[in-house]
Amino acid sequence: MKKIAISLLLTVMLWPVVAQNEMETLLKEIERNSSTLNALREEIAARKLNNRTGIYFSDPEVAFNYLWGSPAPVGNRTDISITQSFDFPTAYGHRSRISKLENANLDLRYQSERLNLLMRARQVCTELVYYNALVEEYSRRLLNAQRIAETYQVRFDRGDVNILEKNKALLELNTTTNEMQRAESERSSLLNELKALNGGNAVSFTATELHYGMLPPDFEQWYALAEAGSPLLQYVRGQIEISRQQVKLNRALQLPKFTAGYMSEKVVGERFQGVTVGVSIPLWENRNRMKQAKAALSTAETVLEDNKMQFYHRLQNLFMRAKRLQQEAASYRQALSAFNNEAFLKKALESGEISLLNYLLEITYHYEAMQKMLESERDLGFVLAELSAVGMEL
Repeated sequence: MKKIAISLLLTVMLWPVVAQNEMETLLKEIERNSSTLNALREEIAARKLNNRTGIYFSDPEVAFNYLWGSPAPVGNRTDISITQSFDFPTAYGHRSRISKLENANLDLRYQSERLNLLMRARQVCTELVYYNALVEEYSRRLLNAQRIAETYQVRFDRGDVNILEKNKALLELNTTTNEMQRAESERSSLLNELKALNGGNAVSFTATELHYGMLPPDFEQWYALAEAGSPLLQYVRGQIEISRQQVKLNRALQLPKFTAGYMSEKVVGERFQGVTVGVSIPLWENRNRMKQAKAALSTAETVLEDNKMQFYHRLQNLFMRAKRLQQEAASYRQALSAFNNEAFLKKALESGEISLLNYLLEITYHYEAMQKMLESERDLGFVLAELSAVGMEL
């Protein structure tokens, strides 16, 4: 329940509120159909079974000896023995705990890969929103460029404008057409990438705008939640606990091993039977294993500290960048809403108040601002997609 609460809180704070349903539906479909995740699930299932082997008693040993006597009157001899060897009892408890910890870490590995895959899918969706918006914008510009080109062709035919003016209009039409085709090509490529992520199943994603909820004001409080939910850091913590259990296991393996069983010996006219007990003194077999286990534990603890530091600074940088991009995108959108001269420029061009050259120069400012706004929102989406991969949705 704690993980679910963290997931819901962080997702609400960060991810888009418009077109979110379309994206989340698609992400669930990708998670269900992804060949990468399906293969990983099968691999992890096999490795879990492997982790459960070797944690029980070794197999019992049955021996049968039939010896011919010489000289013949001595007769033959028959030996039968059944023995079971086992480590010091505490070793089996440590092996079982290590197996469970390793299987838990396999689940964390799956969660990490899952989040990375969904992060990439979010980034592709974000870029699709960008190109969907561009195609919509270029469609509108193309209609305008076609209208201007047709008007100037008629005026040129009447002798109202010279060939330079007509060629400017045609050049603008050609440029807009090429930009439109490039945006459509990029959109098709992104849809194909989503199709690959979706296990080869075609997808549809038509959103043209994403609005984002406000980032939390306090990074440190937000980071505490992100750190608690990070599969990467949980995995490293799990490796530390595994290393601790390995130290305990190797300590148990330094204690004597035992062998117990039944033995029978039969010769002519005589039969002997009873129990057999043995002790193995571990003098050389486990030499240096304890040192190796302690070194592995020390390494795991160092890795955790390094990962926590890298994780903190990476998220801090992403958080600060997201803040800046959010402000930048909002500023562009507000400016475009407040200072949009596109309609005035059209009227001025149609009434002859400005030349086509002046119109194209002035409208370029509007187009550049629109492009910058879409790029800022796209880049913000990329950053938020990265932040979504730190463990928000376990």
